[in-house]
Formats: sequence, structure tokens, C-alpha cells
Amino acid sequence: MIDTSGFVPRIVRQSGELLRDAVGRYVFVSSISVYADFSRPYDETAATGELDDPTSEDVSAHYGPLKAACERILDEIYGERSTHVRAGLIIGPYDPTDRFTYWPVRIAEGGDVLAPGEPGRPVQFIDARDLAIWMIALAANGPGGPINATGPTTPLTMGELLNKLIAAMGSDCSVTWIDSDTLVAAGVQPWTELPLWVPGPEYEGFLQASISRALEAGLALRPVEQTAVDTLAWSRAAGEQRETLGRERERELL
Repeated sequence: MIDTSGFVPRIVRQSGELLRDAVGRYVFVSSISVYADFSRPYDETAATGELDDPTSEDVSAHYGPLKAACERILDEIYGERSTHVRAGLIIGPYDPTDRFTYWPVRIAEGGDVLAPGEPGRPVQFIDARDLAIWMIALAANGPGGPINATGPTTPLTMGELLNKLIAAMGSDCSVTWIDSDTLVAAGVQPWTELPLWVPGPEYEGFLQASISRALEAGLALRPVEQTAVDTLAWSRAAGEQRETLGRERERELL
């Protein structure tokens, strides 16, 4: 069983109990949002968030703690037969959120590109195709328990990512870095308006999850250049996606 749509503990309990004797392993697509503290790097032993109101089913307000509560229910039902895939930012073709797509599209356009924050800031993400292939193997072979699922295999900074995209796209763009305080003061929305940018000391470790357990369990990740090229091709064919930082607004900030 691979559960890609469990968000509410009550419903996850129904699924888990219904299938208890019908499946060998319950692979639950959780999230790195389950963790309680993102101020520093973390692994699977870090504390997870708790619901102030255990009856809440408000996914938009309590996404991380609800996912954590779902994990605990599945542990109760399945024990070691449950695997919690704590996925990071899932990217690639067919992603409607534009939380990564913005960058290959923008780099390919060329010109003066606004880059947020510091070039040495770590970034993490995982191609949906790599995640899917690996989860099928997990369903067959395990292991159980929580596993952070993101990438790349070797730590990557935002500056390195943009350089890789420039090379992959053959772009002639130039990159101008603007510090986080300036962008926040200008009202730019982190993560949604400018993807892969999460300022503030409370998020210092957000994109620094340990993935050693996933790699030991066989997670294989394709080069980010391949993901970027494939994502750009899909985006061009699909047409307009979710609005992010507009070009006029970018010029104003620059």
C-alpha cells in the first residue's frame, strides 16, 4: 500500500485498519513539515510537531502536525510494517505549484535574474519520478519507520544550483543577488513568489534534512540538470502555471 493522500488522522486510521490484514507494508507519504524545529539541520530522530487541538482537521493551518499524527496512528496499527516517507520539496514535470519550475523557466529566458538571499544557502528537493520509483521498492522491501526523502545526494547551495541551471539551459543570463532583508521589506513572499527561498533564523535548517537513511535504503537521484531540462520542456508545452515573481516586479526590485 502506498498512501499518497493521507492528511487527516481520522481518515488515515480508517484506511490503515481496513487494510491491516490485506497488505504487507503501508508506505505513507508524509512530509519534512512534520518536524517541530527547522532552525538547524535535522534527521529522523528530531522531535515532530504536536496539535494544540487533537480534534483539528484543518490541513492548511496544521499540515505538519497532522501528518505527524497520521504517522503515529499507522505505527500503532502496523508497527514495523509502516514506513513514513518524509518527503521534501517534490519537483519535476507535471508539478502545478511552480515551486521549482520558476527557476529553469526564468534562467532559460536570460537577462538579469534576481537571486534571493545568499549564494551559499543550502537547498534541497527531489524529482517526483525518483521518489515514486523508490517508494515502490520500499513497499516491497522496507525498511520501516520514518525516512527523510529529498536530495540531491551531495549537498547543494542556491548559487551552485543556479550555475548548474545556467549551464544546462545554455543561458546567457546574469545573476544579481539581493539579500533577504531587502526582499522581505519589499513585500516579496518567500517560497511561493520566489521559490526555494525561506529566510529567517527559524528556517535556517529547513532545507538541510539528513538523507543518509534514504540513501542506505536505495534512494537513487538523477542529476538536477536532467530534472530541470525535463521540467522546462513540460512547462513550455503545458502553458501558463501558477503566478510567481513577475518580470516587471523583478525589474523593479533589481
